[in-house]
Amino acid sequence: MTGGRRAELATALAAARERVAVAERATGRPHGDVTLLVVTKFFPAADVEHLIDLGVREFGESREPEASRKVAQIRADRGDVVFAADMIGRVQRKKARSVSRWARRVHSVDSIDLVDALGGAVRRSLDDGERTDPLGVLLQMSLDGDPERGGLVESDLRGAADRVAGHADELRLDGLMVIAPLGLEPDEAMARAAGIRERFVADHPGARELSAGMSGDLEQAIAHGSTCVRVGTAIMGARPILSP
Repeated sequence: MTGGRRAELATALAAARERVAVAERATGRPHGDVTLLVVTKFFPAADVEHLIDLGVREFGESREPEASRKVAQIRADRGDVVFAADMIGRVQRKKARSVSRWARRVHSVDSIDLVDALGGAVRRSLDDGERTDPLGVLLQMSLDGDPERGGLVESDLRGAADRVAGHADELRLDGLMVIAPLGLEPDEAMARAAGIRERFVADHPGARELSAGMSGDLEQAIAHGSTCVRVGTAIMGARPILSP
């Protein structure tokens, strides 16, 4: 079954890469301008290792402690391979310390309290030798103000960005993240996100990353300037059934 799963992933990965490439060409962007972040949450470390064999080096995870265990296993199995794991799901402040040990970047920073928790956690990880560089931060923007979906409304982004700057030795402001709200057409959602990003980058020119677009709307996201699409289902397949 190992060979069958690797072949299955190879086919799906090639199709996703082609979708990204076609979307880049359609908007006149150079090939490779958009990062394909493969979302491997709920899937085993063995799948990640298959993807590493297929040339993938950037992954998205969203659950603790699953992510910590998986990253540790892959590092033990593939110590010669450099790969990056990003936290894309909502982060509880009490999980900041765990996330600080393995994540390259957190895509879902949506409060000043979380900024402070991550800053303190990264400080401890740096002091303990668990990491050697700052943690990348993407502020999650909300397009509809729904607290259940997380995110900061545009008027709150500046304050959160200022707080990240206050942790300059621990945190690096990389840009913004968005999830298209339910009930809003993807093209309209991504157009709104692009407008917010344009205004944000005017004040924070170094924070140019835009994590936007998933399996169902990556073309619209790329058309509106996404630099990173988070693709899970289109590559990994249906989520496995988990024990309660």
